[in-house]
Amino acid sequence: MAKNELTVEEKSTLKKMFLASHLVFMSFNMAKMEANGFTMTMEPAIETIYKDKPEEKKAAYERHQQFFNTHAVAFNFIAGLAYAMEKQHAKGEVDADTINNIKAALMGPTAGMFDSLFFNTLRVIAAGIGIGLCSQGNFAGTIIFILLYGVTQSILKWLLLRVGYTTGTSFIDNIFSTGMMSVLSKSASLLGLMMVGAMTATMVNVPLNWTIVTGDTSVVVLDIINGIFPGLLGVILLFVMVNLIKKGWRPTRLILLIFIISFVGAILGIF
Repeated sequence: MAKNELTVEEKSTLKKMFLASHLVFMSFNMAKMEANGFTMTMEPAIETIYKDKPEEKKAAYERHQQFFNTHAVAFNFIAGLAYAMEKQHAKGEVDADTINNIKAALMGPTAGMFDSLFFNTLRVIAAGIGIGLCSQGNFAGTIIFILLYGVTQSILKWLLLRVGYTTGTSFIDNIFSTGMMSVLSKSASLLGLMMVGAMTATMVNVPLNWTIVTGDTSVVVLDIINGIFPGLLGVILLFVMVNLIKKGWRPTRLILLIFIISFVGAILGIF
């Protein structure tokens, strides 16, 4: 079912999602990053799709509260795609795991691509032009920076939201007709696991500062552990946190626990 024209309801929902997507960083936090913003952006779609299904509506809100982070422009493409998948999920054609897996698989590659394009390239160019004019007392430098860096992103956010939705619908229909959904879901799941592993290796660090002194010899425990399995302590910490989350611990409680352990360990010289 390729979407050539959007219905009035779809256009209205996409407009509401577009406006909400600009507030993504107002609810940003280190526990789930953009998850609150993504849920807020999906709210018009969820309310429309599941308006007469309270249990499915609740499940959809919980589904989009999972950890999520990407560039603010690519964010809208994934939101549009999620809107399309939620409509298919309501019909029983897409399961919840597929929606989560595809979101997880897309956020990493899109973040890298759009960060390079906008944050590392367009921002620098726009700032260079703006600063050059402002240094001469020309207020137009501020306007030009906003137009080049801010407005262009907003325009692309709208275009990619629509593309994500329209492409997502036809894309899902096509892969169902060819039997590729199971392959895509498994591939997305594997890619998501690889991303989690890569993030663990680069972002989770346990700075163990424990040295065993025997006579004239000193042994750095962290060097021995990393020699056996680089980043092992970070992996162990990750699985401990995941296990506690499964037992019902909330992120604030986990942060407090880590803070206390780190504080005591620093006093004792362990960290």
